[in-house]
Amino acid sequence: MPSRHEITRHHDPDPDENPWVNGPPPPVPVEIVAYNPGWPARYRRLAETIRAALGPVVLDLEHVGSTSVPGLAAKDVIDIDLTVGDPRDESTYVPALERLGYRLTVREPSWHQHRCLNLGDPRVNLHVFGPDCPEVIRHRIFRDWLRAHPADRQKYENAKRAAVPGGGHVMDYNARKQPVIREIYDCAFRAAGLL
Repeated sequence: MPSRHEITRHHDPDPDENPWVNGPPPPVPVEIVAYNPGWPARYRRLAETIRAALGPVVLDLEHVGSTSVPGLAAKDVIDIDLTVGDPRDESTYVPALERLGYRLTVREPSWHQHRCLNLGDPRVNLHVFGPDCPEVIRHRIFRDWLRAHPADRQKYENAKRAAVPGGGHVMDYNARKQPVIREIYDCAFRAAGLL
């Protein structure tokens, strides 16, 4: 289990690390849409296919990100955290996921050995982490906090909408939301007695 410090620390990838497996994708306009009550069912269908393809390789699977928060406007992209024994051992999960149509797009050894695979239809970001990764715990804390705190959910939605006009890659959009994300994390961590 990660320590309090590991969970509450904002750990960023090495800025000198090139995360793109096949080069950066072309910038795609970010579009925020109203909450879709069908997103949880979409996640469940995706989770079933991932579990069927990977079997015991799946240690855990969670719906995270904005589509996992009822009432929150979001990009129409399902974010999933997949926990495996060792993300570095891509042979245990990447080929099976590629057969489902996923593409390995991001490899970030400096950030908890994170891997990200994308599916085009429906749009999915499948984040792969190892056991006891603090980022997986952080994602759940953030999701659960937004589910239970409407004012912060609205604050986050406002930040998302304000971040869209800047353009660039999704990573640029994410960076523009970061100050509000960290404010919300601070509230959630304090409420949980982690700070």
